[in-house]
Amino acid sequence: PALGRTALPATGREAVDNARSPQRPRARAYLDAYFSDRVPISGDRTGGGPDPDADPGMLCGFGEHDGRTIAYAAQTGSATRPVGYRTAARLIRLADQLGIPVLTLVDTPGAANDAEAERQGAGAAIAELFAAVASARTPLTTLLIGEGGSGGALALAAPGNTWATPDSYFSVIAPELAAAILKRPADQVKETADELRIRPQDLVELGVVKGVVMGVVG
Repeated sequence: PALGRTALPATGREAVDNARSPQRPRARAYLDAYFSDRVPISGDRTGGGPDPDADPGMLCGFGEHDGRTIAYAAQTGSATRPVGYRTAARLIRLADQLGIPVLTLVDTPGAANDAEAERQGAGAAIAELFAAVASARTPLTTLLIGEGGSGGALALAAPGNTWATPDSYFSVIAPELAAAILKRPADQVKETADELRIRPQDLVELGVVKGVVMGVVG
């Protein structure tokens, strides 16, 4: 069966609601549908002990699809923490060394920005992932499957080869925060969402993504 919606959102607010819906498929559903077998990796190799620093907001590993090995780094819908970005960067560098293509799934409201994330070097971790993606010679493909919040999502986006599902949106800032910055009342959030042009079809028109993948199937 198809994963996710097969119809595009009519408004920016609908795009946000679709992406935030607890009913839409998440990263594990896409990975299970695409790969016949998966071997995860976790941790960024900067901590001590057996994997003390894994981020449940980022799934990384290698999988098999039609007899071919493909690396994956997939956000799970939560705010991604520094260890998640460093683990993804580690995976991409390893895949690049081995000549293995990489699939990334984008789904986060943004990077974690609490005090602990700052202490763990959130900015540097995101920059490290940007560098790994930009310098990779192996093919990278990105599918935007939910929320695409600011640089926390952009760090995983493959330049020139990012696609979107109808369940997704991509924005430099959430509509609620944008309205607040503009000192707009709460009843203007919907209008703000439309003005941000965050729907999948808007992203295609703006050249942010290559196209919309309708009815992703396993």
